Amino acid sequence: MKKDNIDLLISGAESLGVNLQLFHVEQFIKYYDLLLEWNQKMNLTAITEERDVVIKHFLDSLTAKICKKINGNEKIIDVGAGAGFPSIPLKIIYPSLRLTIIDSLKKRTVFLNELVQQLHLNDVEIIHGRAEDLGKDNFLREKFDISLSRAVAQLNVLLEYCIPFVKIDGYLIAYKGSNVDEEIAMSNNALNILKSNIEDVFEVTLPYTDIVHNLLLIRKFGTTDMKYPRKPKLIEKIPL
Repeated sequence: MKKDNIDLLISGAESLGVNLQLFHVEQFIKYYDLLLEWNQKMNLTAITEERDVVIKHFLDSLTAKICKKINGNEKIIDVGAGAGFPSIPLKIIYPSLRLTIIDSLKKRTVFLNELVQQLHLNDVEIIHGRAEDLGKDNFLREKFDISLSRAVAQLNVLLEYCIPFVKIDGYLIAYKGSNVDEEIAMSNNALNILKSNIEDVFEVTLPYTDIVHNLLLIRKFGTTDMKYPRKPKLIEKIPL
């Protein structure tokens, strides 16, 4: 990685309240190299330029720190992490996080396992499976302090995928685009059924860009009915 982009990573992280040490930077550089290498074998990301990966993947992932709910000792699940965003960058800066990543595509989980091994990350479990199936698993259901999700689905659909994993008084941090008002309005029924509420909305401008997105901080206040999550066709065709 070029020095300019390393400096961009360090200063961009600092603007988000993250002080990167040399070993953090080395892990991010290794992450970038592995991402490019594996992206030639499979479609992990359309974003491959160094500067763009630093800003739109690494720094974007770190914006969750703004919510002030991740301190380093939480048990976190990343639903549909793809190439590891946002959870792996957060794991790099908070190595004591207990992290579970689920993804429905087997080849992505193969990449994630290799990534975790190469970055020497501990307490990370990679699970191949669908959220609507794993959300019924007693070993995963209502076991996590925080669920993370980035660019997976509309909010009323996303809630049904993610909330079953979250403990009572735990949180879903949903990474969303610049226009969230309509999604929020369409999600009132899902929020009520899944016993959750939007506690806060954080508008974030990515460092060194004019790209604005929102982080939705959603608190779960009651036990999820066992009928949720429903079968996948119902979740997406007939959202709550």
